[in-house]
Amino acid sequence: MAEAPESPKEKNKNKQHRKEKPWDTDDIDQWKVDPFKPEDNKGGTFSEESSFATLFPKYREKYLREVWSAVTKALEVHGVACTLDLIHGSMSVRTTRKTYDPYIILKARDMIKLMARGVALSQAVKILQDDIACDIIKISNVVRNKERFVKRRQRIIGPDGSTLKAIELLTNCYVLVQGSTVSVMGPYKSLKEVRRIVLDCMKNIHPIYRIKELMIRRELAKDPKLATESWDRFLPQFRKRHLKTSEKTAKKNDKIQQKEEARKAVGLNVEEGSSSQPEKKKVYTPFPPPQQPRKVDLQLESGEYFLKPSEKAEKEAEKRKQKQLEVLEKRKAERAEAFVAPAETAAPTVEEKKKKRKRAAVEMEKEMDAEEVGGDETKKKRKKEKEKRRPESS
Repeated sequence: MAEAPESPKEKNKNKQHRKEKPWDTDDIDQWKVDPFKPEDNKGGTFSEESSFATLFPKYREKYLREVWSAVTKALEVHGVACTLDLIHGSMSVRTTRKTYDPYIILKARDMIKLMARGVALSQAVKILQDDIACDIIKISNVVRNKERFVKRRQRIIGPDGSTLKAIELLTNCYVLVQGSTVSVMGPYKSLKEVRRIVLDCMKNIHPIYRIKELMIRRELAKDPKLATESWDRFLPQFRKRHLKTSEKTAKKNDKIQQKEEARKAVGLNVEEGSSSQPEKKKVYTPFPPPQQPRKVDLQLESGEYFLKPSEKAEKEAEKRKQKQLEVLEKRKAERAEAFVAPAETAAPTVEEKKKKRKRAAVEMEKEMDAEEVGGDETKKKRKKEKEKRRPESS
C-alpha cells in the first residue's frame, strides 16, 4: 500500500503576508539607541526657536548662581542656550543655530526641572544621555492628612535611607524625595517600577512588598529556562487578612473584659446588662405589646402636669445638674483607671526572714527524728526475721 501524500500545512491568516527577513538576525539589539550626530540632521538648522522655562524655589537660588557657569558649558556642547532670571525666579532653555538634535531641547527642559526640584548638577547632567529619562512624581495630592503624608513619605526613604537605597539598587535609578515630589532618573522600564512603588507607598502599601517582588524577578531573569514561562507561581501574593466575625467578637469581648476588670480595681460597679453578657432571646407571642402611657398621662400621675412653668423649669434644671454630676463622677473614675497601680508582692522584712529560717530548721529536725525512728523499727524487724529463719534451718 502506497502512503498517502502529506497535506500541505495551512498558513495562519495573521501570518500569510509575512516574509522572511534574512538581515534581521538574533545578534541585532532591537532596543539599542544609536547616538544622534550632526551628520544625521540632514534638514540643517531649525526654522523656528523652541524654548522652555521653569520656576525654582527661593532656597535653590544660591546653589544655582554658583553652578550656572557649569550648566551653560554642559548645554553649549549640544548647541542649547540657557538663562537664569533671579528677579522672576526662573530658568529657561532655548535652541540656537548650532543645535542639531531636535530632541535635545526636551532633555534640557528635563534637566532644569530636576535642578529646580533639588537634584545636584552632577546628577542632572546625566539626563542629556539618550538611554536615561526622568520622571517627577507628584505625591502631595494622594494623601490629605499632613501627618499621614509625612509618615508615608518617610516610609519611602526608610531608616537611614535603607529603603531608598534598596529601590535604587534594584531599579538602577537615582531617586530623590524632596517636599511634595519624588524625582527619578534612570532607564524607561525602571521609571515605571519606581512610580508604582512610590504611589503604592502613599496609598499605604509598604515598599518592602514591591522590593521583594523585584528581588525575585531579578533572580528569575538569570535562569534562561524560565524565559518563556510565566513567573506568577514564583511571585509572592500579598493579600489583606480580613478577620472572621468570630475573631472580631472575641477581640471585642476581650476589650470589654479588660475594661470591667479596670473598673472593679478602681471600685466602680460594673454596669448591668453590659454587652459582654449574652442577651436573652425574647419569647414570641402573637399578641401585641401593652399600650405604653403617654407623656401627659405620666405627668398627671406624678403631679408635674399641674405645676407652674417656672416650677417646671426649676425641676428640669435640677435634673440636668444631677445628670452632669453623674457624668463627671463617671469621667473621674475612668481617668482614675489609668492611675491604678498593679498588684505588687512586697519584699519580706528581716523579722519575716528569721521566722522562715526557724520554721525551716524545726521542720528539718522533725524529718530527721522521723527517719531515725523509722530506722530503729526496720532494724528490729530484720532481727526478728533472722531469728525465725535460724530454727527452720536447724
